Amino acid sequence: QVQLVESGGGSVQAGGSLGLSCAASQLTAAFYRVAWFRQAPGKQREAVASISTVGSTYYADSVKGRFTISNDFTKKSVYLQMRGLKPEDTAMYYCALRHGYGGSWSADYHYNYWGQGTQVTVSS
Repeated sequence: QVQLVESGGGSVQAGGSLGLSCAASQLTAAFYRVAWFRQAPGKQREAVASISTVGSTYYADSVKGRFTISNDFTKKSVYLQMRGLKPEDTAMYYCALRHGYGGSWSADYHYNYWGQGTQVTVSS
């Protein structure tokens, strides 16, 4: 029932910045967590960062210090600000939402809703 739409992807030179947005069609008062995942060609999908309704955040080690996840729940949106981009950051980026507690933030099977993705390409 929840629809997620990502935007903000594009092409950038190494060291550059991009900001991604994830807009949800609806959000409830129940606890939930929104995460950004990415998947490069030939590789498994991996968790990048997440944020919950109570403000807890998590980051993959590979992006700590470079990426920042934030939210504006009045606009039903979650953002991912990416700085110091590297070629290895090139991937399709997806936002996803899960309800409730339990399990690891980075486990993709916990997430109930997924967007269609937005492409990020970083050239050297």
